[in-house]
Amino acid sequence: MKLSVIITTYNSEEWLAKVLEGYCNQTEKDFEVVIADDGSTEKTQQVIASFSSKFSYPIVHVWQPDEGFQKCRILNKAVLKTNTNYLLFTDGDCIPRKDFVAQHLKYQEEGYFLSGGYFKLPMATSQKILIENIRNQDCFSISWLIKNGVSKTFKLSKLTKISLFASFMNWLTPTKRTFNGHNTSCFKKDLVAVNGFNEEMQYGGLDREVGERLFNLGILSKQIRYSAVCLHLDHKRGYATPETWEKNNTIRNFNKKHNVTFIENGLSKYLSE
Repeated sequence: MKLSVIITTYNSEEWLAKVLEGYCNQTEKDFEVVIADDGSTEKTQQVIASFSSKFSYPIVHVWQPDEGFQKCRILNKAVLKTNTNYLLFTDGDCIPRKDFVAQHLKYQEEGYFLSGGYFKLPMATSQKILIENIRNQDCFSISWLIKNGVSKTFKLSKLTKISLFASFMNWLTPTKRTFNGHNTSCFKKDLVAVNGFNEEMQYGGLDREVGERLFNLGILSKQIRYSAVCLHLDHKRGYATPETWEKNNTIRNFNKKHNVTFIENGLSKYLSE
């Protein structure tokens, strides 16, 4: 298989079902799905089971007990359960357009990670998207989104289906090429070289920090936010606190200042398991 899609989730069964439906309808079929589950109940397991026969390969469900927000820990465990050399990271609230996996494979290049973006939906529109809207790709239609509660702004241009325009906008966009947990792909060996995700960190920039260490290692990044498109379903963020942001920013600033690549509290501790 060509690629592993790692999807994080936590007790969000309705959104996860929509996301998995998005991966069922990809133009590229040669990939595996790995669910990085940070302590969900059996309801999530039931959703995964309902999709188990719809992919070319068995879904890999990596679960850990609920001990608060431990996304870095479950991501490291999930990385080590993948069966390919190329990893695509996303979240269980991001529905991929049908060419999402294909675009990541198209732009894949040694020495780089790919930096994608998302189009953020309001809650009302998030709830209106049905499985059939994902199957027929209605929900990626600008006119459909406007009819269903999305404001008419320039941000809708992210959903362009014109590849030349998308390539031009990838080049033009002022947004930094960052490692985004909702839409980034990289080579597994590069992630292992920096020891994966930093388990000292909770919510707030934990994905960006991985990218910063990859930059310190000499890995570059390519911007594909207009080519690899996903819709971000709305949700509450009860786990974000000023304290965790401050702690995480302190770690990131130290790592940038001291050119840190390898962190101690990472995926290497699971290699003997």
